[in-house]
Amino acid sequence: MEWPTYLDEYEKLVIRMNTPRVVIDNAACPTATVVKVDSGRKHGVLLEAVQVLTDLNLSIKKGYISSDGRWFMYVFHVTDQYGCKLTDDNVLSYIEQSLGTWKPTRSLSFEGLTAIELTGSDRPGLLSEVFAVLADLECSVVDARVWTHKGRIACVVFIKDESSGSQIEDATRIDVIECRLSHLLNLGEQNDGRVSIISMPALEGSISHADRRLHQMMFEDFDFDCVDDTEAIAMDTDVPCVSVQDWAERGYSIVTVQCKDRRKLLFDVVCTLTDMDFVLSHGTLDTEGDQAHEEFYIKHMDGSPISSEAERQRVVRCVQAAIERRGSEGLRLELCTLDRSGLLSDVTRTFRENGLLVTRAEVTTKDDMACNVFYVTDMAGLPADPRSIESIQKRIGESCLIIKEETTPRVFRKVASDSFEEPHNGVAAGLFHLGSFFKRNLSSLGLIKSS
Repeated sequence: MEWPTYLDEYEKLVIRMNTPRVVIDNAACPTATVVKVDSGRKHGVLLEAVQVLTDLNLSIKKGYISSDGRWFMYVFHVTDQYGCKLTDDNVLSYIEQSLGTWKPTRSLSFEGLTAIELTGSDRPGLLSEVFAVLADLECSVVDARVWTHKGRIACVVFIKDESSGSQIEDATRIDVIECRLSHLLNLGEQNDGRVSIISMPALEGSISHADRRLHQMMFEDFDFDCVDDTEAIAMDTDVPCVSVQDWAERGYSIVTVQCKDRRKLLFDVVCTLTDMDFVLSHGTLDTEGDQAHEEFYIKHMDGSPISSEAERQRVVRCVQAAIERRGSEGLRLELCTLDRSGLLSDVTRTFRENGLLVTRAEVTTKDDMACNVFYVTDMAGLPADPRSIESIQKRIGESCLIIKEETTPRVFRKVASDSFEEPHNGVAAGLFHLGSFFKRNLSSLGLIKSS
């Protein structure tokens, strides 16, 4: 950056402290683009940065995070969805501008839309019934995100009036929509479904990012404390291993995550810890093959570490839940076709009639095209019957509904009490996984003694 000649060194320092400095380097690493940012420290700044990168469908292969007082620095090694370096000038410019201003990014434009938030007990066919009600009430679904986890469901659905294409503002109509959906969610035994309808301008302040809002909704729904019926049946080796240990000497709690790597993994973990009001002061991310290792040095907002075993276990369960929520379960089906009235209702009803359960969904509408992704299993959570998939493809259209990938259905397990190891000699065992980069930086900051 070229500085005006009239600025002295102090004025330059003040400007730099209040403006994030972004460097994007394609030469430093042979396999990834290196994104370096340093800036003044504020709560949530790491989450905002990770959100910028993950919203571009980029993979973060390595990461180093460190702070010193009011200063914050991190380095990310990122690749595109094909595992290659970033070469698109538009993408590089967007990253530099977004990270350099800290303007919160939004997952979509909310202008002219009404948002519906739904949480409750999941059951076969529930999503189909939700879309059927919206179609019956002449609500056009523009965008939707649906997650299921341990028998719970969370949805964020953005709608507009089907005939006028405008935002739904009539209070009486909103009450009818809310009443109909609440009835659906509370048909089961638990009777604990919740519906919230939000319109502009309140919408802008309440939902800044759909995925983050889904995490918050499931956290508020206490999905991390739910016990799934499949726990007694089998164990899945892909269940994330999470531990929380103490570093009493420096007043930190150390959260360590070891699990299968996937896109947006770092976002899910950082989002949860941030929304639990923890400050992430230092950390590392490393991937090797299909495995990821993450480690974070955290404190409460008041500067204190985790102080009780109960809180320690709660953090472990919350982080595990955050990772599992987005875990792709079952067969991935992609639907790309002309949008029309009742499309989602018809498609999800077809799934239900052929014995399929939707475990996760992403609905996107652009211009006149509907581009939707569904993850499906059979009603027992097992792999879908190929004959059912073939029948669905014939009914919907083989050129419209494409099978992309199949993943092993996940099975959850309870957190074992012996997973919380005591630190040795006052320093958590996780410290030894930091790697040379982090050791050098902590040593230079005076946080550890150099060897």
